[in-house]
Amino acid sequence: MKNLPPKTARVCFDGSRLQIEDILAIADQNVQAELSTAQTFRDRIARGAAFLDRLLREDGVIYGVTTGYGDSCTVTIPPQLIAELPHHLYTYHGCGMGRLLSPEETRAVLATRLASLSQGFSGVSVALLVQLERLLKHDVLPLIPAEGSVGASGDLTPLSYLAAVLCGEREVLFQGERCSAAHALMAVGIKPLRLRPKEGLAIMNGTAVMTALACLAWRRAERIARLSTRLTACNVVISAGNAHHFDERLFAVKPHPGQQRAAARLRQDLASDRPARNEQRLQDRYSLRCAPHVIGVLDDALPFFRTLIENELNSANDNPIIDPDSEQVLHGGHFYGGHIAFAMDGLKCAVANIADLMDRQLALLVDTRYNHGLPPNLSGAVGPRAAINHGLKAVQISVSAWTAEALKLTMPASVFSRSTECHNQDKVSMGTIAARDCLRVLELTEQVMAAMLLAARQGLALRLRQDPTVVLSPALDDFLNDLSFRVSLVEEDRALDRELHALVEAQRAGVWRLYDSEGCNAPKVHT
Repeated sequence: MKNLPPKTARVCFDGSRLQIEDILAIADQNVQAELSTAQTFRDRIARGAAFLDRLLREDGVIYGVTTGYGDSCTVTIPPQLIAELPHHLYTYHGCGMGRLLSPEETRAVLATRLASLSQGFSGVSVALLVQLERLLKHDVLPLIPAEGSVGASGDLTPLSYLAAVLCGEREVLFQGERCSAAHALMAVGIKPLRLRPKEGLAIMNGTAVMTALACLAWRRAERIARLSTRLTACNVVISAGNAHHFDERLFAVKPHPGQQRAAARLRQDLASDRPARNEQRLQDRYSLRCAPHVIGVLDDALPFFRTLIENELNSANDNPIIDPDSEQVLHGGHFYGGHIAFAMDGLKCAVANIADLMDRQLALLVDTRYNHGLPPNLSGAVGPRAAINHGLKAVQISVSAWTAEALKLTMPASVFSRSTECHNQDKVSMGTIAARDCLRVLELTEQVMAAMLLAARQGLALRLRQDPTVVLSPALDDFLNDLSFRVSLVEEDRALDRELHALVEAQRAGVWRLYDSEGCNAPKVHT
């Protein structure tokens, strides 16, 4: 098990605004989550719970507290059964299916739910927030099935697994092993909760799963935008392409900032004293010439999607909202995940276009009609053995398959709303499905990028072998040296799956910190 970060590195949950990077730092176990001990913060949380207690004593009517859930809101709960109601909520929602969320995803879910409840508008006790903090501190991770949420009334079914674990039920991942929640809580000295009225709703009736997945997706997409730019620069060199397509004056007349950034990065990567070639095409094919226009869409979309994700992260998104200051119960629909659904549907389209761009570039690199004198399929074999070696032929076929699947998954999930739960939930966001689709598109695109990293290593080496006068910029020279360390030149045919897996993992670990930084803000770390 990974060692936990030092206690001095922490992200404080006190109701103040968090960033995507705060959730990522907790998900990666680079910092610890810490609930604020400030008396003003804890008093505010306690006031909401106390207000609900007073309403119950005064026979107030509160959805999901004194009534049934959803379409059953017309059912009055007998006073002696109110305490049991939140436990019934997570019990009957224990019907999740599909893969289990990864440890990284689960930590992000815990942190995202803690962030929302820390806003102080959910009527929960301080003890509930402390219990969430303890799960993160001891890395007791609920086993959460990924499927079963329509994204309104929030992520009910997946979050029921969190609620159950807080109460010592169902299963967790603890110290690398699957075990009962009761066993793990006992091992770290945590007493199971007995949920107070409204706390079942507060945990489950929100957007924590889709928002957590969106935070992770955003980072992976940002890395793809940068890496695809570097790979395009490599492919311009490999193809003996025309670097003048990225001229600053050209891009000044079309002022999309992301497109201009991509072109500027390409100019930086392609800087060299290599003379122009007489045989160079006046205009390269679109996958090279228009690469900034494709990558720029993703680069321009990322800040917008960041805003949507972070606004959701910093929202109270359960129902009803409990205002401890005005002492009002506000019934609404903040569990609706429409903004996350839109962000994830949009992000997966922009990312899939990058996969398609890379696929088209690779198709040119392996084809002797378009690769300006390089061997077929970028094979490194020479002499008589060249006849039986096939280089990256099968890799190009696989890239085509991965790209096709990514493109197929760009159908927006958010337009497939279903009427559920006796037509109470008759318009739903599908935000969690959109987020899962986006993660799959990212996975497929990362596989395409891994293949392109192989092609960059192979193609640059072959171009330098063919023409020793080619001079790489310092950035591309360093990049080739790194790739050469990771992957040996393919001279004799060999299976490449292990190397592809390693290159995918390297992307997810963020090993290539391109263009000075990852483009992310620092997490809100306190020491």
